[in-house]
Amino acid sequence: MLDFEKDLIELDKRIAELKQLSESGDADFGPEIENLAAKQRQLAKSVYSTLTPWQTVQVARHPERPVLREWIALLFSDFIELHGDRYFGDDAAIIGGFATLDKRRLMLIGHQKGKNVEENMERNFGMGRPEGYRKALRLMKLAEKFSLPVVCFIDTPGAYPGVDAEERGQAEAIAKNILEMTDLKTPILVLVTGEGGSGGALGIGVGDVILMLRNAIYSVISPEGCASILWRDGAKAADAAAALKVTATSLLELKIIDEIIAEPPGGAHRHYEATAEAMRPVLLKHLKRLTRIPASKLVTRRFEKYAKIGRSR
Repeated sequence: MLDFEKDLIELDKRIAELKQLSESGDADFGPEIENLAAKQRQLAKSVYSTLTPWQTVQVARHPERPVLREWIALLFSDFIELHGDRYFGDDAAIIGGFATLDKRRLMLIGHQKGKNVEENMERNFGMGRPEGYRKALRLMKLAEKFSLPVVCFIDTPGAYPGVDAEERGQAEAIAKNILEMTDLKTPILVLVTGEGGSGGALGIGVGDVILMLRNAIYSVISPEGCASILWRDGAKAADAAAALKVTATSLLELKIIDEIIAEPPGGAHRHYEATAEAMRPVLLKHLKRLTRIPASKLVTRRFEKYAKIGRSR
């Protein structure tokens, strides 16, 4: 439970109790439920319109926030997962395959977190290993071959920093993906849905359009990591989150991302379907526009887009 969500959760419980009593036939609590629901909506709007950067980090990491498999179920059809990097093995932290979004065929790639301890162990908490990034690149090249757009969903605290990953060339795999994506001759649409952490995000994060959900974060390092380096005190993570400009609003102002997709008041973890329906038209809008641009022009624009980042004017 997030501290700033306590009152919302209490209202949730009260509404659930009244619904249960109404369904059991003890009494009709319809008016009371409607009043509480209205109060809940107003409170959620108030709370989520004034989140601090550190609170946004907490929302982006919420254990109930939708993960890629859930976005696939809500948004896409005919998903065919493809496995393996053809060098070492498969990586459950990064999944991908052919998918359809409203009759538009594409290649979908993204980080897959778990929703419980067992799933997170299997998925390595969404932290990709080299074989995951090499698999992603293989799928991107396959998409290029068949002139399919690539859609990447980012949700990772960062690439896995273990010894085995380093032994198999973690840095090289990420660097190669970044290089290859700059020259990929097919549209690339990137959406940060939760955490966008460091090189782990950039390994599938170079695109023609970069989108973010309102309560997602995107940063070169975690706030805790930044605090431990700058102040040698992880307790200053909230200060680091503010300094890093991790929120979608800050990144849009800095022209790092191109558009923010709104989440319903209360966050995506409370409104799966409504958030997905907010995502759908934005994804389709950009896919429709990007697929009309010649491949050579896409590559040129992509290079220019990243060359401009960080310029003062």
